[in-house]
Amino acid sequence: MMTQKEYMEQAELDLLHAYNRFKVVLDKGDGVYLYDTDGKKYLDFAAGIAVFALGYNNKEYNDALKGQIDKLIHTSNLFYNVPAIEAAKKVKNATGLDRVFFTNSGTEAIEGAIKLARKYAYNKDGKTDHEIIAMNHSFHGRSLGALSVTGNPHYQEAFKPLIGGIKFAEFNDLESVKALVNEKTCAILLETVQGEGGIYPGTAEFIEGVRKICDENDILMICDEIQCGMGRTGKMFAYQHYNVLPDIVTVAKALGCGVPVGAFVAKENVAAAMVPGDHGTTYGGNPFVCAAVSKVFDIFEKENILENVNKTSLYLEAELDKIVEEFDCVEARRGKGFMQGLVLNVPVGEVVAKCIENGLFVISAGKNVLRFVPPLVITQENVDEMIGILKKVLN
Repeated sequence: MMTQKEYMEQAELDLLHAYNRFKVVLDKGDGVYLYDTDGKKYLDFAAGIAVFALGYNNKEYNDALKGQIDKLIHTSNLFYNVPAIEAAKKVKNATGLDRVFFTNSGTEAIEGAIKLARKYAYNKDGKTDHEIIAMNHSFHGRSLGALSVTGNPHYQEAFKPLIGGIKFAEFNDLESVKALVNEKTCAILLETVQGEGGIYPGTAEFIEGVRKICDENDILMICDEIQCGMGRTGKMFAYQHYNVLPDIVTVAKALGCGVPVGAFVAKENVAAAMVPGDHGTTYGGNPFVCAAVSKVFDIFEKENILENVNKTSLYLEAELDKIVEEFDCVEARRGKGFMQGLVLNVPVGEVVAKCIENGLFVISAGKNVLRFVPPLVITQENVDEMIGILKKVLN
């Protein structure tokens, strides 16, 4: 067996250098802990970027995937398959929407949502000059379509021209949205809680105000719940904290808790705009990933995951607030549920690196925010352990 150093050297020879990876080669996980190839243990408050909601090595989840491997992994969408049928019903029930299209990723879910919004508008007036309003400091993915609605010029510069007809408003500033609405506007796209941009929850005034604008102008409201959805904020989806129901919702990350799966979900009248031939995917919704999706929803219910988020997140918030009070280098806390951020006035990358050295995985968001998106099964004891390491690092 190679050493960690040898593994990393081999990776740098063979993999496209699209990531500046941490100097850790992970080997296995159990509960809320990960282990590298040298056997060092890490408390995980990153969850694979908000993906591994159930923690690692959940036997019921693992058994469901092993069982499906022995039955059927892939069929294509030329045929029906039982796991996709069962998973779609559970996604419908959880979102309150009507039609599900399974994708391979969150980025693909965004692509599908954009296409659906444009097709819906095209069916109304036969025109192809419709516009989408997105938000500054947002993040929706790396493909050209998803980049086009990502409100961060840094990600976009080298890849222009992007798709046209996109305008950017300020998140939590309703007047900035109103100023951009015109007869060409077909959709308003937002993260209910902005993630990569720095952990900004939407205000009730803003989220409900966008819904009102959409209702008054026959515009579609698209909520990106890829990071903030699937229980992370204490509701199954973050928009359920507000008096709104979006027209289209995008989901991924914890939807499959580790397998590559996403979805866009829509109201019946909106979904009807898509007809056979308008959109497709070879792998999306295959039996393997949908067996995972279906089991995730079962485990959420059986293990009262939302109850744990609502209970333990209050403790997490209180402990993070103490950090703000205690350390001058920490300016504020913001977030919702198990999607929390600490605003730092010291280099966040250095804090992340020191936490990893001390056996804690956390990640950054925006330029100066330390992000906490742990598995949804963490306990108060796990919070205490994390706070102990964080204090040591900040000291």
